[in-house]
Parts: sequence; C-alpha cells; structure tokens
Amino acid sequence: MLLTMARPGEENTIKKITGKDDTRRFLATLGFVEGEAVTVISELTGNMILNIKNSRIALDRSMANRIII
Repeated sequence: MLLTMARPGEENTIKKITGKDDTRRFLATLGFVEGEAVTVISELTGNMILNIKNSRIALDRSMANRIII
C-alpha cells in the first residue's frame, strides 16, 4: 500500500521506493530506505508530516506516493 494511504499515528515499515534514480537517492538522503519504520504525524491539503529516524519530515503527495509500505 502507498504511504499516502496510511493513517496518522500508525507505524509502518517501508517495503519499496519507486521512481527515478534521482528521486530514490533524494528520499534516501532524508532517511527513506527499505526496512525503515515511518509514522504519519499529520496530513494537510495533500502534504504529509512524517516521523522517520527521530526526525520530522514534510513531503508532498507526489513524493509520498513513491513510498510503498
């Protein structure tokens, strides 16, 4: 399932990152790698606030759709 379908407060594990190499590399620098736990903090107008590796990161919907949990 896509990360955008996750409920706030629910911890999930990243199974796969899709997209071009540049996109996957960018997400990896933010901590979004396979096997890492990610929690949705909130979602506002399509933008998501996520907790990963004890950091809060904001992603837009198009980037979050590339993360499969």
